[in-house]
Amino acid sequence: MALDQSFVGRTYPPTPAYEVGREKIREFAEAVGDANPAYVDAEAARALGHADVIAPPTFVFSITYRAAGQVVQDPQLGLDYSRVVHGDQKFSYVRPVRAGDRLTVTSTIESIKSMAGNDVIDIRGDVHDETGELVVTALTKLVARAAEEA
Repeated sequence: MALDQSFVGRTYPPTPAYEVGREKIREFAEAVGDANPAYVDAEAARALGHADVIAPPTFVFSITYRAAGQVVQDPQLGLDYSRVVHGDQKFSYVRPVRAGDRLTVTSTIESIKSMAGNDVIDIRGDVHDETGELVVTALTKLVARAAEEA
């Protein structure tokens, strides 16, 4: 069954604040194999004009994807998560994520399309810091595969 188009534009409440820690940034940089010294060395980051270490660009995926869970788990939307695959991910930065940031994410359903029996849902996650400044916008595309015919 196709997802309800009336959900397009629906915005979910901001997530609780996530405090970005130096160690989390270091662990993430190591996990993705990025040896940029600005991710682990405050002096290297300061030499680039940052107040502290910065996070690799895809670091925010974990918090924006968790925030998109509000959409995915909305019982009124009726998305069958067991059939969902991650279709695409894009980030648009205003500034880098820094150690010490306290970030919240507000998720909005940007679009819902049905294609060949599959539902494609685009979710925008606006990431703000503790001052309310927009830091990054994440665009997540999820594809709910069509149920197999019995």
